[in-house]
Amino acid sequence: MPLDHPLNSLGLPKPPSQTRVVVAMSGGVDSSVVAAMLAEEGYDVVGVTLQLYDHGAALAKKGACCAGRDIHDARRVAETMGFPHYVLDYENTFREAVIEEFADAYLAGATPVPCIRCNERVKFKDLLATAKDLDADCMATGHYIQRKMGAVGPELHMATDPNRDQSYFLFSTTAEQLSYLRFPLGHLASKAETRALAARYGLPVADKPDSQDICFVPNGNYAAVIEKLRPGAADPGEIVDLSGTVLGNHRGVIHYTIGQRKGLGIGGLGDPLYVVKLDPDTRRVIVGPKEALSTRTVPLREINWLGDAPLTSRPEWHLNVKVRSTRPPRPAVIRPLSATEAEVELLSPEDGISPGQACVFYAPEGSRVLGGGWIWKGRNA
Repeated sequence: MPLDHPLNSLGLPKPPSQTRVVVAMSGGVDSSVVAAMLAEEGYDVVGVTLQLYDHGAALAKKGACCAGRDIHDARRVAETMGFPHYVLDYENTFREAVIEEFADAYLAGATPVPCIRCNERVKFKDLLATAKDLDADCMATGHYIQRKMGAVGPELHMATDPNRDQSYFLFSTTAEQLSYLRFPLGHLASKAETRALAARYGLPVADKPDSQDICFVPNGNYAAVIEKLRPGAADPGEIVDLSGTVLGNHRGVIHYTIGQRKGLGIGGLGDPLYVVKLDPDTRRVIVGPKEALSTRTVPLREINWLGDAPLTSRPEWHLNVKVRSTRPPRPAVIRPLSATEAEVELLSPEDGISPGQACVFYAPEGSRVLGGGWIWKGRNA
């Protein structure tokens, strides 16, 4: 059956002027360029910025998204390009869906990745629902990832620029969400192209620095945030080796992460020691040699699978996986235990894998992202 109108640049069968797009605007250069680009193409653009936490306390803080300064910058971009812009108060939602779990995970000895939960539970859930309430045909973001049409529907693919690829943080995007989302920057070769576009559109954020920190963690000081959220969380305890011998004392489990070597305060013991486990129940930090960090088996739960066939349709999948955002995908075997649980065998061991992090699946060849899951301690840990 022929289409009444050829597909526009967003893959929808109608002219841009009749296509409403909600753009999630963080106030940074990436989402600002997306909004400006679509407005210039003639789309009916509606910019939406989320106030995720007390922006009054964050006004003076640089390097984070969704603070007061960023809301102001998003509004200025909308004024420059002539489209409406709204600010939605999502403070309570963000606190309940992201910040509280972040605090609890840290207290449980995990290393959480709150940016993934924010995409999953706030931006691609509540904000996406709001976009539909506004009768938008789709929602666009400034994420560096690609959406491509495959044999059975839209697929998620890594960004063209491997240095900007954000697929690790977007693995939990569902097939249903993917049908509604658009990522106009994913094909760009470099961030320099994005900034060049911002300059061409005359955007006031063209030279704005990239955000570095988690938005609600000033200067990367996780422990200070946890202490504020959970008074008493920084209770001191013992540093012990793998046999339980006490080597020293620490100032609170929340100050340590798996794989940490510096700042342990137990020098002069010969070979370097690393944090290999955190036990919040006994308030113990367990240290050991570097080889004790190596892991081959990774238990996963809350898996989001984006393959064409069901995850459980095979006893095992030979894929590549990322266990940290900064590490390249490595070969692995995924053995499903259910539609949402699996055990991953890494063909070469990785150091410093921690519960609370994500394990993201990639096709062995090409750029396709096949989902992923959350690393946990496992049933027998």
